[in-house]
Amino acid sequence: MSKRTSADLKRRRWPIVLLAVVALVSTCTAALLASGGPGVGYFRTLEGRATYEAAYAAALGRLSQPTEVHDVETSFGTVRAYAWVHEGEPDAIPVLLLPGRSAAVPMWADNLPHYAENRTVYAFDSLGDTGLSVQTVPMRDISESARWVEEAMAGLGIDRAHLVGHSQGGGLAASVAVHHPDRLASLTLVEPILTLGTLPVSVILASVPATLPFVPESWRTAALNSIGGVADEEVDPGDPLARMIAAGSRHFSSSSLPNPVQLSDPQLEGLEMPVYVAIAERSLAGGDGAAERAGLIPDAQVRVWPGTTHSLPMQVAPELDAELEAFWSRSE
Repeated sequence: MSKRTSADLKRRRWPIVLLAVVALVSTCTAALLASGGPGVGYFRTLEGRATYEAAYAAALGRLSQPTEVHDVETSFGTVRAYAWVHEGEPDAIPVLLLPGRSAAVPMWADNLPHYAENRTVYAFDSLGDTGLSVQTVPMRDISESARWVEEAMAGLGIDRAHLVGHSQGGGLAASVAVHHPDRLASLTLVEPILTLGTLPVSVILASVPATLPFVPESWRTAALNSIGGVADEEVDPGDPLARMIAAGSRHFSSSSLPNPVQLSDPQLEGLEMPVYVAIAERSLAGGDGAAERAGLIPDAQVRVWPGTTHSLPMQVAPELDAELEAFWSRSE
């Protein structure tokens, strides 16, 4: 087998960097720009939808074949849900995954094999965001986003779950914990955007050009690379996950999607379930300040992972996933 060159190894960073950047710029731009859509997430054109769905299928192909695929009706639309059923562990509480912004279920390709070794795993595409869920009713705030998660769980017969959210999905998971705590055996927040801390204004402003649909593709790519801290030659836009996220960023409008909100001290202190919080060394979730605020949670395990960025779950998948399985087992 030939050895990978340093250039090859650098190019493998692109999906991680793009995922982090799109999660950031989508969230930041939605906070700055008024919604131009009808109040629900939508594809701008039929051609754009077809392009995205082809890219989604290719990226989903990196995951193992799901045992079940469901389209679950909720008050706000139809949620696409996948299940990897572990027949050998029928009594283990399942894991439920909520993705980062613009990432959808395919973002879990590096983590899913570890999670599915010991228990059933469910994963949702978020309503109002890219993916195959279809929003039909506007959501006014993050508490209503939490409601569709609870309703989808009920529709699938999930009484309680170990809920895991990354980035925007972390903020959504935190809202589920606040508004529907009886549904959670535990809560895992991985780099939860806007939940424990704020984003620098300079970063928000720099992110805006990368998400405007009329910006030339070369400008968009340069902006993404700049925010992500990589040179153009380091990226591999042909990676399936990268292609899916890029297609969603260009063709789907999620500006009406409610952003997470920072939890108050009483809300953090009122979380009664076990909570695991993973913060990156180069964090977009608030860094040391976020880790300090997470310490207000009564039963919290908080770790700042050295050498990581906002794409922490992909960068340290084996180590993080082993730590989470031990955490879930203790929480049952």
